[in-house]
Amino acid sequence: MTPILFVTDLDHTLVGDDFAHEQLNEWLLAARATGSKIVYSTGRSLIRYQELATEAPLFEPDLLIASVGTAIYSQLDGTPSSEWQEKLTPGWDRDRVMATTAHFSDLVLQAETEQSAFKVSFFLTEEAAIELLPQLDTLLKQQGLDVQLIYSSGRDLDVLPRHANKGAALTFVRQTLGFAPERTIVCGDSGNDIALFAAGSERGIIVGNAQPELLSWHRDHPTPNHYLAKSHCAAGILEGLEYFGFR
Repeated sequence: MTPILFVTDLDHTLVGDDFAHEQLNEWLLAARATGSKIVYSTGRSLIRYQELATEAPLFEPDLLIASVGTAIYSQLDGTPSSEWQEKLTPGWDRDRVMATTAHFSDLVLQAETEQSAFKVSFFLTEEAAIELLPQLDTLLKQQGLDVQLIYSSGRDLDVLPRHANKGAALTFVRQTLGFAPERTIVCGDSGNDIALFAAGSERGIIVGNAQPELLSWHRDHPTPNHYLAKSHCAAGILEGLEYFGFR
C-alpha cells in the first residue's frame, strides 16, 4: 500500500458501528505500517475526545484536529499547535463575538467544554436558524469581525475565525506532513464536514447516514472525487476505501 493521509470525523462517521469499526481498525493498523498517517477531525474538544476514547474502540491517531478545526494536537495530552493558532488570530475577537451573539435569545450556549479561545458554540433550532443566521452574519461583519458560521445537524452552531474550519486545518496538516491531495482521503457525515470535502481534490467518503445539509451540498457539488456510501458509519468508510482502491 502506498502511504496515504486518512482523515475522518468521529461521531456518526467512524463511531457508530462497532463491528465495522474493528474491521476498519485492522485496515488502519496495516496502513500505518506502510507509512500512512491517521488523523481524526472532530467537532469535539480535546476533553470530549478523551471521553469518547474511553467508550469507543478508537485507533490512536497521529494527529487530532479538534473543536471544528480550531485546534490541532500532535500530543493528545499536550497543547495545541501554536503555529496553527497564530493563523487564526487576525480578525478574531472572542469577547466581541460573545457581546454580539448576546442579542439573540434563540442562541443557547453549549457546555463550557465545547467553548475555546477560537470557538463559540451554541444550540439553535432549525426553525430559528432560517432567519437568525443571515442576521447574525450581517451583524458580526458590521462589528468588523472576520468570522464564519457553521451550522450542522439541525442544532449546532459554531462561530469560528474565518480561516478556521476542518478543511483549512486539513490543508495545513496535509502540507505539513507532505501528502498530495490525491493521496489524501477524508470521511464525514454532517455540515461541519463540508469544509473537508470542499478543501480541494482530496478523495472523500460521505457515509450512508449523512445529514441532510451534507447530502444537499454533495448534490450541488458533484465530483468523481467524492463517494456517497450506502452503508453507515465505519462500514460506509470501508465501502468507500474499496471504491477508491485503497482497500
